[in-house]
Amino acid sequence: MTAPATSAIVLDFETTGLSPNQGDRAIEIGAVKLENGQVVDRFQSLMNPGFRVSSFIEGYTGITNNMLSHAPSCDEVMSEFVDFIGDANLVAHNASFDKRFLDAELDLIGKGYGGEFACSLLVSRRLNQEANSHKLGDLVAYHNIANDGVFHRALADAEVTASLWLLLVNSLTENHAIAQPSFELMQKLAKQPKASVGKFLTKHK
Repeated sequence: MTAPATSAIVLDFETTGLSPNQGDRAIEIGAVKLENGQVVDRFQSLMNPGFRVSSFIEGYTGITNNMLSHAPSCDEVMSEFVDFIGDANLVAHNASFDKRFLDAELDLIGKGYGGEFACSLLVSRRLNQEANSHKLGDLVAYHNIANDGVFHRALADAEVTASLWLLLVNSLTENHAIAQPSFELMQKLAKQPKASVGKFLTKHK
């Protein structure tokens, strides 16, 4: 049976930099578990990468070296997180970034996961082509999504990404008469050329 798009785990990493291939590590994970469009669980933890983070990252995230010095190790947190996600499908905003860090951190502890990834940013680019920006903060303002004004902290970003994801899924039902969009449909939509989106959605009614 195809998984519904409204059941997934929406996650966000804060990191020491842009690339695990350059030695960057995760310093915070936040995630919300959606079941049939409802948030049923949450996961959040700082994690100590084993080295000091730059003053830029401290300023950007608000996560200080002092905070991280008291945090559990990446290995410890990721061992717990992989149990949290199980075989659920995964959603992130700019998912290629979060997938890189999830894969890298789990490789270090010899763990994996069974779900697939979808990207709310790519789906938004297809469904909201008139929006000037698809950065998370700009889309929160564009859609008037409720938020606490905190960005670049993992759980806060995961919360608003979950709201955005459900809004995107629901728009397929309300605006395109697609009953119960599947996770696979959202993945395929994210890869459509923008000019072909209307035809693609009509085909899947």
